Amino acid sequence: MSRQYETVIGLEVHVELATKTKIFCGCSTEFGGLPNTHTCPVCTGMPGSLPVLNKQVVEYAAAVGLATNCTITQNCKFDRKNYFYPDNPQNYQISQLYYPICRNGHVEIEVEGRKKTIGIHEIHMEEDAGKLIHDPATGNSLVDFNRSGVPLIEIVSEPDMRSAEEVIAYLEKLRMMIQYLGASDCKLQEGSMRADVNISVREVGSEEFGTRTEMKNLNSFSAIARAIEGERERQIDLIEEGGQVVQETRRWDDEKEYSYPMRSKEDAQDYRYFPEPDLVPIIISDEWLEEIRARQPEFKDEKQARYQEQFGLPEYDIEILTSDKKLTDIFERCIELGAAPKEVSNWLMGDTMRLMKECEMEAADLQFSPENLVKMIGLIESGAINRKVAKTVFEAIFKDDVEPEAYVEEKGLKTVNDEGALRKVIEEIVANNPKSVADYKAGKKKAMGFFVGQTMRAMKGKADPAMVNQILSELLD
Repeated sequence: MSRQYETVIGLEVHVELATKTKIFCGCSTEFGGLPNTHTCPVCTGMPGSLPVLNKQVVEYAAAVGLATNCTITQNCKFDRKNYFYPDNPQNYQISQLYYPICRNGHVEIEVEGRKKTIGIHEIHMEEDAGKLIHDPATGNSLVDFNRSGVPLIEIVSEPDMRSAEEVIAYLEKLRMMIQYLGASDCKLQEGSMRADVNISVREVGSEEFGTRTEMKNLNSFSAIARAIEGERERQIDLIEEGGQVVQETRRWDDEKEYSYPMRSKEDAQDYRYFPEPDLVPIIISDEWLEEIRARQPEFKDEKQARYQEQFGLPEYDIEILTSDKKLTDIFERCIELGAAPKEVSNWLMGDTMRLMKECEMEAADLQFSPENLVKMIGLIESGAINRKVAKTVFEAIFKDDVEPEAYVEEKGLKTVNDEGALRKVIEEIVANNPKSVADYKAGKKKAMGFFVGQTMRAMKGKADPAMVNQILSELLD
């Protein structure tokens, strides 16, 4: 009988914080920019330069700690982690080993209707390294220090996950919380959220952990799921063949769906940690911690309960509306401006989602203003435009955030409410289609749909549907 294996997974999640400036200097953290333009002597590791801590980094880290049920270390400090990589300008990284800012937390996830608690060992603050760019034409490696010194928190879980599904649920829960806090945009494709996966396998029933490997280069949830499955199979095959898993860091190649060893996994002593001599300890007073706690937002679960009670929306609507902080912001602003909740929900869930898919966008990239969506809904309600025209108007709002009233006027999209002009068009259509008139009189109700379609085509979609139906009924009956 073949042996059964269990996968044991823990994550190290790096999140770039949404501060305007870096953790120890005043350089911009903006993504992009020409290489080595967001730099100064501090973040390029020039001798004699000294770091100054960005207070906002501490506030974001503590806020994430509170949201994940951690104990906040109110007297913590930074440590120096020494290693020699070309993208690490000082040859050390300022991080936290001995007294991380947050410890012993947990989040609750749900997979296939089952709830599970995932422990968080710690969250610590640190600075990001630069970025190596490999030039395939010359074979040279170039270094860009724009990212060097961008503030990070590293969220280290306990090895509590047992499947790729649990890992994705955990990451989605973290991403949602951090976005709601405004602490990071958590865009995996831009590297502002990165997950290193520690994975081992053991026989079912065994209490002892197997030897773990760490998987790097994972920049999407689907890549993470594939990497977990691929590494699980590799380790099981190795054990079944009588080999041994080596503790190492591996790089996942998502195109080939295979991982390659990068280096043997270092332990803390390899980094020669010692207290960072250039920074004073951080004291988080009770008052400061209470201030941070008081600013915590309403998170997804609380929002869902409120939307149900306050707006009476269906569960499906609520799930989609609360799936991204940007969507909830647009929805809530529209409600503040007086729009009906279900009407706003329909536009966000229908046309917004469709256009996002077509444009390959995320909710965080939405640029249109809630004010213009509300004005457009007002035009529908007043009868100034019909719903078919509204779809055209909304596309323009979605893409260019146009002012709907001006756009409708400029493009001549106003609903035609002139009964005389409309009657003339409809009489002509009826006169030109005697067979469809006979079909209608013979009880074929589909003929009515034909006449409505012909009228709308003749009026370029701008006729008032209620008036069209009323005139057609009069003429045909």
